[in-house]
Amino acid sequence: MAIHVEGLVAIVIFYVLILLVGIWAAWKNKNAGVPQGADHSETIMVGGRDIGLFVGGFTMTATWVGGGYINGTAENVYLPECGLAWAQAPFGYALSLVLGGLFFAKPMRTRGYVTMLDPFQQMYGKRMGGLLFIPALMGEIFWSAAILSALGATLSVIVDININMSVVISALIAIFYTLVGGLYSVAYTDVVQLFCIFLGLWVSVPFALSNPAVSDIAVTAVNKVYQKPWLGKIKSSDIWMWIDNFCLLMLGGIPWQVYFQRVLSASSATYAQVLSFLAAFGCLVMAMPSVLIGAIGASTDWNQTTYGPIPPTEKEESDMILPIVLQHLCPPYVSFFGLGAVSAAVMSSADSSILSASSMFARNIYQLAIRQSASDSEIVWVMRVTIFVFGALATAMALLTGTVYGLWYLSSDLVYVIIFPQLICVLFVKGTNTYGSVAGYIFGLLLRISGGEPYLRVPPFIFFPGWTEEKKVHHLTHEVEYVIKQRFPFKTVSMLASLLANIAFSYLAKYLFESGKLLPKYDFMDAVVSKHSKEIMDKTTLMNDEKIRLSELTPAKRRLSKVVAGTFMNTEALDNGATSPDSSTEND
Repeated sequence: MAIHVEGLVAIVIFYVLILLVGIWAAWKNKNAGVPQGADHSETIMVGGRDIGLFVGGFTMTATWVGGGYINGTAENVYLPECGLAWAQAPFGYALSLVLGGLFFAKPMRTRGYVTMLDPFQQMYGKRMGGLLFIPALMGEIFWSAAILSALGATLSVIVDININMSVVISALIAIFYTLVGGLYSVAYTDVVQLFCIFLGLWVSVPFALSNPAVSDIAVTAVNKVYQKPWLGKIKSSDIWMWIDNFCLLMLGGIPWQVYFQRVLSASSATYAQVLSFLAAFGCLVMAMPSVLIGAIGASTDWNQTTYGPIPPTEKEESDMILPIVLQHLCPPYVSFFGLGAVSAAVMSSADSSILSASSMFARNIYQLAIRQSASDSEIVWVMRVTIFVFGALATAMALLTGTVYGLWYLSSDLVYVIIFPQLICVLFVKGTNTYGSVAGYIFGLLLRISGGEPYLRVPPFIFFPGWTEEKKVHHLTHEVEYVIKQRFPFKTVSMLASLLANIAFSYLAKYLFESGKLLPKYDFMDAVVSKHSKEIMDKTTLMNDEKIRLSELTPAKRRLSKVVAGTFMNTEALDNGATSPDSSTEND
């Protein structure tokens, strides 16, 4: 097995560069010390809430511009049955950042939450927070797996090693990044990441375009030369499926801890909004070279290249079209530079997702639900352990699932169907409670699973209108597989059903208990009559007494670390006419 020494050297150089930046950021953060009134665990999670516009803009853009983004966009533009018309991610995620900045960034940052799950635990209680952690975790795992899969594909092209080995090596490096310095290291390596992508890809594109084997991409955009036009088209029968997938990316791109981690690390609510808008513009700009590379791949006569006469589509290597174009259509020194830069760049996206998942577990599951008396150092160690666990899960998913773009869609599915409607309710719909949240969770989950998932080989048990059965034959084994294709927008319908179920069951439970039709003893979720019980968590420990006056609360013994104080602000628990039972002693 031949090892491309130049490519391996390029990878090592770029990996060392990002490593040094990450270590420098961790050292800089350590010397600066923990901000007053904050714990070390909070500093790891939200970076001391002092991320400025420059670093913040880069790190929020890099939240989406990683391996899945650049490789997946090139893959979809290249695929004959898709083309640019189906490369929805650049516009989908850019719009998600715009909507996030307009409606979600300001309330989340103003209320001083530490993770995305904080408002859910505040409103719906510890157990519901734990249930919502599951789809949030799965979303981060799918996203990390997409990044690792893209990295494995890139490394296997550069150094000609087994792709599974590449994924494992990449995962180990990503985990190490995450352990270096928390959000500070992630943010500063993201600056290097975007610079590497921009420079590496844009340097390579002109050389690929000028290769003799590549036809004019303006011609192949609308005419069939080596395959169907790369602009692609949307069939009338696929319009609703296209809209369903686009809504999934646009709205499902909002309720992510990896996004809100940047929002909550901003130095102000206004900065959080501006960062979202800057990142939306950055996503569109960074997608351009990937679109061009996908078009180049569709315009290439592969028989004239070192790749061979069989095009990547027939070898089922479409997900690797970006590294293949750089490797076989550019001069060696250019391709190695571009591939090495991309490999190093996308690495720093994996640590973001793994850090986000470990942050939610350490704070919302371990600290607030399981062990409220946990010390700050204990929480930090829990984060370090879960980084390894979640990194291993992401690695397993990357090895077991086929296409990068498939993983990309999957990473938003559960988040879109379950968490997005819950986030709308907890922030904007007054009166929702735990009963409605559970109902919305169940409705959304069942409807989404009922449609099946071909990427995970899960068959549907509800065949929505317009479904078709497609026959797929493996090019090597010639095995025949029949896949059900759902053209009905069942994902968006599942999300809307979850939203309506949350609102309807919340108000139904509220009416039944408050009208006396159900006795208070049947409020087993402590969500209506006994809303401020221990299940919802002692709100005197979750509020800042200097800013908020509380009523309907019994005295509570302070048990949480100081980071939790001043975290939440629930307007339904406020009463300006009364003070907290602990407020007099606290202010003395």
